[in-house]
Amino acid sequence: MKQAIFLWIIFLTLGWFANDVFSYNHSMPSVFVSKELISPGDRIQDNQVIVYDDKVVIYVDDANWAKYTNTNSMDGFLDEGATGIEIRPKNELDVQIGDIITYDADWSDALIAHRVIDVGYDQDGWYAIAKGDNVAYADPGKIRFEQVEFILVGVLY
Repeated sequence: MKQAIFLWIIFLTLGWFANDVFSYNHSMPSVFVSKELISPGDRIQDNQVIVYDDKVVIYVDDANWAKYTNTNSMDGFLDEGATGIEIRPKNELDVQIGDIITYDADWSDALIAHRVIDVGYDQDGWYAIAKGDNVAYADPGKIRFEQVEFILVGVLY
């Protein structure tokens, strides 16, 4: 009788453990979870957004708006049809890792909108490294502050 109770306790414990492990590993399958990206800086404060019954007003000084080309480099964050609200950075400290910048690339005839993945200083001064969210490799070369046209502060879909 003691052996039957002992086996029953072992069986129950193993079943509970197996269920716990299975539930943990399958509650959020890893194929559905992507690597977290560094988010852009929070540049629009809550008091700059006023929601009325018939409109939304966002107060952003010296804002510019932009449309984007369907290059797939920033899918699913930016795509054709999205409207961006951008500001011009005043200095290097305005550009942070995680920001989406629009810059004049030496390797393209068009402006590029990609995420900043690194910033630093070298013998030529400040630089940023950028990469499209949907691209495997960083953009070629270092981006100098003079090349940075805008920082994205909002996207309208």
